[in-house]
Amino acid sequence: MTEQTNTFKPSLGLFDATMVVAGSMIGSGIFIVSADITRNVGSAGWLIAVWLITGFMTLTAALSYGELSAMFPKAGGQYVYLKEAFNPLAGFLYGWSFFTVIQTATIAAVGVAFSKFAAYLIPALSEKNIIADLGFVTISAAQIVSILLIVLLTYINTKGIQGGKLIQRVFTSAKLLALFGLIVFGFFLAKQSFWAENWATGMNAVQLEKDAAGSFIPNGNWFSIGGVALMGAIAASMSGSIFSSDAWNNVTFIAGEIKNPKRNIGLSLFLGTLIVTVIYVCANLMYLNVLPLNGIVNAENDRVAVAAAKGIFGDAGTYVIAVLIMVSTFGCNNGLILAGARVYNTMAKDGLFFKKAAGLNKNAVPEFALWAQCVMACLLCLSGTYGKLLDMISFVVVLFYAITIMGIFKLRKDRPDAERPYKAFGYPVLPIIYIILALIFCVFLIKMSPLYAGIGLGIVLLGIPIYYIAIANKKTE
Repeated sequence: MTEQTNTFKPSLGLFDATMVVAGSMIGSGIFIVSADITRNVGSAGWLIAVWLITGFMTLTAALSYGELSAMFPKAGGQYVYLKEAFNPLAGFLYGWSFFTVIQTATIAAVGVAFSKFAAYLIPALSEKNIIADLGFVTISAAQIVSILLIVLLTYINTKGIQGGKLIQRVFTSAKLLALFGLIVFGFFLAKQSFWAENWATGMNAVQLEKDAAGSFIPNGNWFSIGGVALMGAIAASMSGSIFSSDAWNNVTFIAGEIKNPKRNIGLSLFLGTLIVTVIYVCANLMYLNVLPLNGIVNAENDRVAVAAAKGIFGDAGTYVIAVLIMVSTFGCNNGLILAGARVYNTMAKDGLFFKKAAGLNKNAVPEFALWAQCVMACLLCLSGTYGKLLDMISFVVVLFYAITIMGIFKLRKDRPDAERPYKAFGYPVLPIIYIILALIFCVFLIKMSPLYAGIGLGIVLLGIPIYYIAIANKKTE
């Protein structure tokens, strides 16, 4: 690997930046997680409410980040914002969590989802096809496919930003159009409409019966919930919807490669999150038209979109949706891989990541950082499944979003005269509302899913001694 430049080349316009936002957000979640949301809250009204709350939080956070992106238009995004607002430790804890949980686990989860739907077309690629049993871990064909996908996209992105940009443009445009088409067909071609039946449930919150281990019982009884129990159910539901809406901030990581970043990053954040929020809500309205609530709850392997597509296109719908999800997850992982490596590159320049990650190759991309990210994501493909990663990722992501938005208030106080080409929309009311909602979500998620939320928090805290070890090593060099 020959390092011939240390400067990123600004080559991405507003359209490209918006495609990174939307493309990184839309993976596989929207096709799957509505089943679990409905098991938690049990009515059409609350299903849509969960997606609207998530959309409000996502838009609010994106609009708030616009101020930070305009103040610090450089590669690294959220890592830089936390470092500037608080201290290097805060930035490192985010970067550490980003490498161990947030970005790499998301890449792994999206890769696993790609392989699951590829198995519809080629059954031999199923997770049930065990390639090797090593005792401590079994390796399935689906995991191998996930790893190969991640390696392929990493390789393409080492060849320069243009390849990643082209993939992002083509695949994001394709999946936006396909999702829009699926929504339209769902309202006009559905064999049977369940709209009136589903909306008769209104805002009557009920939850499916659980066993002693806390898992939902298939075809179990339903129980009315309210108050604290309802808030807990909403938090548990939102681990899926937030995961599905996450990664909108990836565009901030590639600020060094965006033309006119002070304007285009904030604008792309708004446009991308708005487009995806509208599509997500409309997709769930389509589900409510095509499927009964029990059909959403009991969708095989939670593949709500597959069940909906069957209700629209018949048996051919299985293949239609499988191809759509493969396109969606392929483009999503490209955006995640492209953007994530820029964070490690910035950390390495601060002496807080592997030294080699600080350099760029002859194509002006952080090749070593890309491959380091690839290795970590591939390991997570072997160690975790889609469902197990959701709560862990969602908890850590939302916690850092809240802390970063707190940084806006601190920077307003500490640097009142700093240049702010764009100011957070609705400040201070909307950012405060976001922080409150985010912290409530984190508290209830720990209560509802203590194991994986706890693991996520533990990984964050483990970064504290690692930071001081890194600083000590830096001083001895």
